[in-house]
Amino acid sequence: MRQRALLACLAVAAVLALPATAHAVTNPQIPGLQVALRSRGFYAGPIDGIAGPMTASGVRRFQRHVGIVVDGVAGPITRGRLGRLGHPLFGKRHLIVSGNVGWDVSVLEFFLKRRGFWPGRVDGHFTERTRRAVMRYQRSRHLAVDGLVGPQTLTTFGVRRAVPQPTHSTTRRSGKGVRALLTYWAHYYGLNPSLVKALAWQESGFQQDVRSSVGARGVMQVKRQTWSYVEMVLLGHKVRHGKDGNIHVGVAYLRQLLHEFHFNVRLAVGAYNQGPTGVRAHGLYPKTRKFVANVLALRRRFS
Repeated sequence: MRQRALLACLAVAAVLALPATAHAVTNPQIPGLQVALRSRGFYAGPIDGIAGPMTASGVRRFQRHVGIVVDGVAGPITRGRLGRLGHPLFGKRHLIVSGNVGWDVSVLEFFLKRRGFWPGRVDGHFTERTRRAVMRYQRSRHLAVDGLVGPQTLTTFGVRRAVPQPTHSTTRRSGKGVRALLTYWAHYYGLNPSLVKALAWQESGFQQDVRSSVGARGVMQVKRQTWSYVEMVLLGHKVRHGKDGNIHVGVAYLRQLLHEFHFNVRLAVGAYNQGPTGVRAHGLYPKTRKFVANVLALRRRFS
């Protein structure tokens, strides 16, 4: 994650290939969170998909207001307390239709607005006006024009379902060293430990105190936006910062990317470095191709 591409993550979890003018979007689920917070009076900023200080502050103030753990993560408990607009996450509902209200409708409206098909207010309510906007979008993409947001339409937004994460480990920690932790979390998520170790070595040389010029940190060189995405969307709970947490988050994210890119290791590793949005939009950049080649070569070393 040393490259400059910002995470736009997936829905529920993947990342969205937006035009250059929308490059600041850090998580495609964030518009849903912003609308839900706004409806409860805890967010007064723009619905822009940017997980900035105003959004984070709104989450914490809401958590404090309703008497739950104040961790700044919009996990299942926080989303449940937000009411109808707090769920379901975008990509989780198989079909979005007229009359639906929810987080995913807010994200849908946000996506349509960014593409010039939604002139109205992003408010999470699928009205007749929303249906007509969806039909215009479907017509522009040469899809079946039915005003229903099903798998085919969802796929065009570049968003895919989040990969369910394991709830418990089938292995025991064999130690607290970097290699042991990399092996542990690789087994936890069903990944090849050689690939995980190769990626970690290429990113940091197994060093936890490394920080890149763009803010990526630790053994797995995890950026703040990626950490937030993994906590909020993939895991649904906060992860303690440190060597173990850094490896946990990085491996969980790699697992997600492997699923998003249909287990194409080359593309998944490239997306880890370049960002999945950039890979989908432009393929692997020359620097990314070199990064991937190094990881694949190192994988043999760690096998």
